[in-house]
Amino acid sequence: MKYILNPCTDPHWNMAHDEFLLEGLQEEVFCLWQNRPSVIIGLNQSAPAEVNLKYLEENDITLARRVTGGGAVYHDLGNLNYTIAGSARKMENAYGLMAETLRKLGVPAERSGRNDILVEGRKCSGYAKRLSKDRMMIHGTLMWDVDLDVLTEALRVPGSKLEAAGIASVHSRVANLKEYLPQFPTLDAFRAALQEQLADGDGEYILTQEQTARVDREAREKFSTWEWNYGHSPETTHACRKKFACGTVEVLYSLRHGVLTEVAFQGDFLGNRPAGELALLLKGKRVQELPGLDVSAYFDQLDSSSFASLFEA
Repeated sequence: MKYILNPCTDPHWNMAHDEFLLEGLQEEVFCLWQNRPSVIIGLNQSAPAEVNLKYLEENDITLARRVTGGGAVYHDLGNLNYTIAGSARKMENAYGLMAETLRKLGVPAERSGRNDILVEGRKCSGYAKRLSKDRMMIHGTLMWDVDLDVLTEALRVPGSKLEAAGIASVHSRVANLKEYLPQFPTLDAFRAALQEQLADGDGEYILTQEQTARVDREAREKFSTWEWNYGHSPETTHACRKKFACGTVEVLYSLRHGVLTEVAFQGDFLGNRPAGELALLLKGKRVQELPGLDVSAYFDQLDSSSFASLFEA
């Protein structure tokens, strides 16, 4: 699998780059990259509900929104991120690729739950996915030497899991890979070894000037805008929040004579396609039509009757 070198640490540019690897290429590629201190929220999350925005502002931490679902994550230069993109058929086995590669390097890593990689019961990585036509992208974090105190404060909001757990609990549940790879004195050495394993003899894929210009434009016009990173939810009159195998799903909606007039989804759920597409499709539908609707492309492992239960106002 060919690799792409990306020295940029601007989180908005890197979110645009990830989207381009999914939608702008045909080749199977991977990229190892880093962000300066930032919090990356999932496609369907509300920034004020998931992030300590005051702390971010006071500590010059950037907020960015990615194109995949899942929960909010903290990045700094002690964190290495990976992105793998290719045909959906070939990517079916890619979920376990990073855990397998870490094991080859000497880390006792294993997949756990819906999107975590654990080492000796502690989380060292989380990942998310997105499907676009016949291509799929999987991207995630690899914690090398992340500042766990800053991570905790950045994601600590009233009512959150981190707010309840506290810093000591986070330290006991999260692992930096540096602890398990003493043979690599620096993150750059770890990155080089990881790249060699994933490339397996394949060379570098270099973006053209036109391709890079496209990423620049998307970073400027979409991924760095207030509308994308904070956004507005429509005015709604009903709300329901439930936890499923795909994650927590919250639906906000309005009805007029039994017909859905506004719909929005929020949460840390995972799915192959953006839930915003489904929200548009639901406008104009009657609630009674929902139990027979196939929503599996938007919410992993969620059946139609469970989905319909979100609208039982």
